[in-house]
Amino acid sequence: MSTKFLSIGFLLVSMSFYAQEILTKEKAVAITLENNYNIKITKNNLETAKNNQSVYNSGYLPTVTANAGANYSNRDTDLEFQDGSVNSVVGAQSKSYNASVGLNYTIFNGFNRKNTFKKLKETYNLTELQARQVMENTLTTLFFAYYEVARLTENEVTQQQTLSISKKRLERAKYSFEYGQNTKLDILNAEVDVNNDSITYIDINRQLANAKRDLNVVLGRAVNTTVKVDTVVTYAVNLNLPEILNKAKENNANLLQAQKNIALRALDVEINKAGWMPNVGLTSSYAWNQSANDPTNRFSPINNTQTGFNAGVNLSWNIFDGGTTKTRVANAKIVLETQEIQKQQLEEQLKRDVHNAWATYQNALFSLQVQRKNVATNKRNFNRSTERYKLGQINSIDFRQAQNNLVNAELSLSRAKYTAKNAELSLLQLAGVILDTENF
Repeated sequence: MSTKFLSIGFLLVSMSFYAQEILTKEKAVAITLENNYNIKITKNNLETAKNNQSVYNSGYLPTVTANAGANYSNRDTDLEFQDGSVNSVVGAQSKSYNASVGLNYTIFNGFNRKNTFKKLKETYNLTELQARQVMENTLTTLFFAYYEVARLTENEVTQQQTLSISKKRLERAKYSFEYGQNTKLDILNAEVDVNNDSITYIDINRQLANAKRDLNVVLGRAVNTTVKVDTVVTYAVNLNLPEILNKAKENNANLLQAQKNIALRALDVEINKAGWMPNVGLTSSYAWNQSANDPTNRFSPINNTQTGFNAGVNLSWNIFDGGTTKTRVANAKIVLETQEIQKQQLEEQLKRDVHNAWATYQNALFSLQVQRKNVATNKRNFNRSTERYKLGQINSIDFRQAQNNLVNAELSLSRAKYTAKNAELSLLQLAGVILDTENF
């Protein structure tokens, strides 16, 4: 009964598998670029950096402020004069109004504004490189997850075929036992193999389901979305080590970021030097003031209105700040030197990583060729073993060994197939060209 239900389950799985639309590599890239959470966050960071490097954040534009106010007072006043007379006013009211528009503009601040504006633009360029690196890492993660689903999909098919063969062998063992051609031990051995193959098949299904959820997370969609991937893999045919090394020096995202950081630290030196320079500013305003007062004596004005334009230039120069600017400049130069050392270190590490990735890639391609030949050899051996088993020339143990050899060879071929592709993608990422390639 359980065997019947298991067969029906395999049939349903197979039908749903072939009914699904294949998620092509191109479509996977498009979905990831649109939905991936890391890429969305990166786009927001890039937009913030774009706003920061705008002229509105540069200090080059003047500031304009407007002010207005009104005051009211009600006071009792007693005035005593030299001749002894006293003038008392009860409830004298006073009202005043004012309005002004002022403009402030920094004419010169020791090139601080100029270099700060340059730094904002370089910071935006650095953020672009960081965004590019996030996209490279995300696409690499995408295809590692994609090819893991592909590998387990092939393994599922292989294990399903293995289980089918084991079931047929169990049926044959039962028929042979009924006709007295073998012993109960053959049936028990066949049942053990069916059970083991069933467990392996269930475990591969679990791994495949987990891998699909991992892929959906990278794609930025619901984790249980059904997915079927393309198991066809193509490899680049024009890769060579010298060209990869040259491209890595020119395009590697980490190396380009190190160069931008050197430019930023050089600007920090210049910005700190501004502390030795004078600051010149322009201020101007147009103001209106009016007051209305109850008279406290015959000489007191009852209305006063003033309007006018004011302008001025101010200069400030911190001639000696106790050595603070000198210390900041010295420290900024040290940071710049450290950044240059880190870039040299990164260049050597990049060379090492490219050489290591190239060796891994070449070994993976060689292993792929060997595994293909190994599968062909084991297929011939299994086919011969199957015929001899049917003729009773070999026992079930020898047949099972041939079956296991073929399964292991096919699994090794599948692993080598995707290991080689992942090694190629890692190499292209180090070269900084993974976003330009169409050979996923």
